[in-house]
Amino acid sequence: MKNLVDIEKKIGIAFKNQDLLINAFIHRSYLNENKKFYLPSNEKLEFLGDSVLSLVTSIYLYRHYPQLEEGDYTEIKAAIVRTESLAEAAKSLDLGKYFLLSKGQDQENGRKNINLLADCFEALIAAIFLEKNFDTAYEFISKFLFKNTLNLIIKNKLYLSPKSRLQEFTQAKYKTTPEYILLEEKGPEHDREFKISVLINHKKMAIGIGKSKKHAEEEAAKNTLEKLRLIV
Repeated sequence: MKNLVDIEKKIGIAFKNQDLLINAFIHRSYLNENKKFYLPSNEKLEFLGDSVLSLVTSIYLYRHYPQLEEGDYTEIKAAIVRTESLAEAAKSLDLGKYFLLSKGQDQENGRKNINLLADCFEALIAAIFLEKNFDTAYEFISKFLFKNTLNLIIKNKLYLSPKSRLQEFTQAKYKTTPEYILLEEKGPEHDREFKISVLINHKKMAIGIGKSKKHAEEEAAKNTLEKLRLIV
């Protein structure tokens, strides 16, 4: 395993318990090939880290964005703790370089896998929490996950669903709401596919396809936002 001193320098946290830090990088596939390895996988740390992250996010939003509603907090929280956001934070720290993986996982680009990166980031949160305390974990998350990303999400209302964002835009600009038209419905009952068009002021803007009407409408709204260049 690569020397973890680099990670400690990047995050500004030195671990007395080095095994705890190593544990954050152990994928279960590694143990399939190294059955006598002295540490378990990072799954339990990931579980704990997920809970710490959830509480930190709630406290941070409550402290820094008191003007928002509870419903906004819920949507923002879901946006910031999603796999893609966590994976980006993990990439910024180059966590994938330190993974302990099976040869197969390694050859299949496991070090760049967004799910593995997100899991590792949560495991690292737990390791920091256990090694230090809640405040240190809070500072780590604020610095490496919330910085820039959270403000961008809130400023541009990226936490809203595409349909909600499109409706806000059309109401503000045209004093109207989008209209969704079902164009096609096909496939067997257990595997339906819906094609929906979205209209603004009776003008066709974009089409969305999905396994449910709701999903198709969201896709149509998302495609419209992209067409209008309203997606950052």
